[in-house]
Amino acid sequence: MKHVATYQGKRVLVVGLAKSGLAAAQLLHQLGAIVTVNDQKPKEENEAAQMLEQKGICVVCGGHPLELLDEPFDLIVKNPGIPYKNPLIAKAMEKGLPIMTEVELAYEISEAPFIGITGSNGKTTTTTLIYEMLKEGNKKPLIAGNIGTVACEVAQTAAEDNWIVAELSSFQLMGIQTFRPHIAVLLNIFDAHLDYHGTKEAYAQAKGNLFKNQTESDYAVVNADDEWVRKLADLSKAKKIWFSTTTPLSSGAYVRENALYWNDEKIINLSDIALPGKHNVENILAALSAAKLVGVDNDAIVRVLTSFTGVKHRLQYVGTVNGRKFFNDSKATNILATQKALAAFTDQPVILLAGGLDRGNEFDALIPYLRHVKAIVLFGQTAPKLERVAKEAGIEMVCHVDNVEKAVPAAYELSAPGDVILLSPACASWDQYKTFEQRGDIFVQAVHMLK
Repeated sequence: MKHVATYQGKRVLVVGLAKSGLAAAQLLHQLGAIVTVNDQKPKEENEAAQMLEQKGICVVCGGHPLELLDEPFDLIVKNPGIPYKNPLIAKAMEKGLPIMTEVELAYEISEAPFIGITGSNGKTTTTTLIYEMLKEGNKKPLIAGNIGTVACEVAQTAAEDNWIVAELSSFQLMGIQTFRPHIAVLLNIFDAHLDYHGTKEAYAQAKGNLFKNQTESDYAVVNADDEWVRKLADLSKAKKIWFSTTTPLSSGAYVRENALYWNDEKIINLSDIALPGKHNVENILAALSAAKLVGVDNDAIVRVLTSFTGVKHRLQYVGTVNGRKFFNDSKATNILATQKALAAFTDQPVILLAGGLDRGNEFDALIPYLRHVKAIVLFGQTAPKLERVAKEAGIEMVCHVDNVEKAVPAAYELSAPGDVILLSPACASWDQYKTFEQRGDIFVQAVHMLK
């Protein structure tokens, strides 16, 4: 870890705990900052806040009082999930206070270079694939960010010969000031998190911040098939490495004659890849590109691609019960992710489990993907909207339940041997569950109860 003196004696307000806020507060304290932590959860229910207080860190809990900013802070480190329109953050911006997220801290102290991965869909799968390829190729990767451990924790133990492979959200990237990944991977841009960013343009700009500080000595791995990605890539100074599922390229990663190629070199036949779903070819091409840039050999890449079957909560095969196959796609927190999940099972009847947090959008874009769905089990705030769409798609069997746990036996009752029972909610989980992981774990437990 680099011992930076930037924060020595600086007054820093950390807003929002969770994993990233806790890690940032502890690191800043270690770096000599005078830290104050502010969290919504009351102190008596807040183990992290109590632990920080025991270390001598000032803690203010139970809300985000504006009078906190009467203190002469030099900097705010914000939990990514707290929007910039939050009154405390908005007032801090009016006062001209610098606002950053913990990924900036991670970059400043890291001795290892970063591979940063973002996009509307496929981030977790691509990040995991890159990590596995680098691991198989003996490149000493460390996985961080939204997947695995908080980045500033990983960076504290990273050495120069490591690679930090970090999944990054638009929430984290929106406040980037100095963060500079040596390899930046942008998968795609679709409508997502508009309740946070306001417009698709603002959302895309946040994603594009991944390239913000790159130079000609860095690499930008970018999707040639996505118009928004191409526009953002034009603004990058880094060397462009293109990938495409539709067009053979003169260089980069692409599909030709049912095989994956890197430049003019055939890597693997599509039929030999273990990971299911056509949509995953895009993720694989991006991961292949990053791995080749790091110097991973073809044999290591092929070993990963012939054995890797997916990540937890992303089209995760849970098991078969009396001829019904169950898949956990709880990470499908938007419409596009559910579209891709449904497209992976076009040859089989599907019982879809869907619903969750209502962000104000409608679900008509799902209709073309519901043609092979024989029944739908709905829960959460968006159940009425999804019922309307299901009926427009001609689905006769529509069932409402209270939660995911009850959705599993209900789906089983509607199914027959040979059917796929798919949890792919198309919504965030926060109306009923703390995280999509919790939602997915409950689904898996309910499937095991059927057995």
